[in-house]
Amino acid sequence: MSRYRSPYVSSYALGPGPLSTMMKALIGANVGMFLLVSIFQSLQVWLGLIPEAVVRGFYVWQLVTYMFVHAGIFHLLFNMLVLWMIGTELERMWGMRYFLKFYFVTGIGAGVLTVLISLLPFGFAAALYHAVIIGASGAIFGLLLAYALYFPDRLIYMYFLFPIKVKYFVAILGAIELYSSLAVQSGVASATHLGGLIVGYLYLKGARIDPIAEIKYRYIKWKVNRARKKFDVYSGGRPDDWNRRVH
Repeated sequence: MSRYRSPYVSSYALGPGPLSTMMKALIGANVGMFLLVSIFQSLQVWLGLIPEAVVRGFYVWQLVTYMFVHAGIFHLLFNMLVLWMIGTELERMWGMRYFLKFYFVTGIGAGVLTVLISLLPFGFAAALYHAVIIGASGAIFGLLLAYALYFPDRLIYMYFLFPIKVKYFVAILGAIELYSSLAVQSGVASATHLGGLIVGYLYLKGARIDPIAEIKYRYIKWKVNRARKKFDVYSGGRPDDWNRRVH
């Protein structure tokens, strides 16, 4: 847990600092949905992610709404704590718009991967196909992956006791979720957690190579080379230009 020092206040505060307006809205939406589902528990079936319902009933909204439904107070508190601790620093670095885009891309992407995995012809997939998957953990695991890529050597305390570098911590989490999704039948949607890690990695790695910018670069390079040949311009001079004029 890092310490944040405000430029306007001389005292220190635990954590990454105050919540931004966007972070307050995101956490508030999760808390509000938790209270609503606690009162009307039947909403969990409509808002949670059920792969069978998405495939057969076209309940595509569940790919978004499942991120705001939580199983209990501790499930909610853990996800919101990580969202605040990790998300606040990433939002400062990325800006609000990119952060929100990444959050929903990883959350929805994790849901889509969960549905696809549930269609595989294996025992663990059959159980996942009929399960009700809830929680922001897909997006949260995406944020953890991003944090590990940007701050790989930063220390965090596993179980609040053991210091470990973020890159190793996330690698351990990924290995655990992969094993759990394949071998363990539990109430935890490990496939969704793993999906958040995969989508986060692919999104960030793909964002570093902008296909449109790459096409523009190749086109401009082609035009420059064409102009050089047209006007008889060669980088470093022509091989047979031994008597060239010096300007």
